[in-house]
Amino acid sequence: MSDEITKLDISDETIAERRSGSGKMPDDMPKWMASTITKIDLFSKWTGNVVCWITVPLILAMVYEVLARKLFTAPTMWAYDMSRFLYGALFMLGAGYALSKGVHIRADFLYRNFKVKTQGTIDFILYILFYFPGLFVFLYMTNIFVYESFKRGEKAMDSGWMPFMWPIKACLWVGIVLLLIQGVSELLKSYYAASKGRWPGNK
Repeated sequence: MSDEITKLDISDETIAERRSGSGKMPDDMPKWMASTITKIDLFSKWTGNVVCWITVPLILAMVYEVLARKLFTAPTMWAYDMSRFLYGALFMLGAGYALSKGVHIRADFLYRNFKVKTQGTIDFILYILFYFPGLFVFLYMTNIFVYESFKRGEKAMDSGWMPFMWPIKACLWVGIVLLLIQGVSELLKSYYAASKGRWPGNK
């Protein structure tokens, strides 16, 4: 038997951990920057801890539907709609927390081999040119989207239960706001990495 230890490629996990902002902020970081990053990351962690509880009613609704359908031949009108709405809310409201942990999907097969300064510079530029402008446009469009849905009393027409649509659409608006908030922290981290050649929060 070979004595060699098989080495697993953990580069993706390493990138996620490095970008998660965990750990003490470096001493050479300006106090206002360190405070902003820490507070935003803690806020995103709090929202993630709250949003994860959406899985409880989601699971209960699906279990209830299965039992009602299979054991009593009495399917509900609301379980399917409730489950898809809750899943959508979980996805959208948890986006900011996912960003704080660096687990959003990204094509980094070249990026991961760059120096930290280069990575920070690329991220900083992309946040400024694409991330924030794109989200602000999306937020503006979502304002109209949610308002019109609420004003017209829009309901889901593909369901006999016909629930109102504006609550789940409002979750999209909140999710964008949470992404914008966490984006400030990520922008500051990128600036620090581009300036100092290391990511903040690493132990």
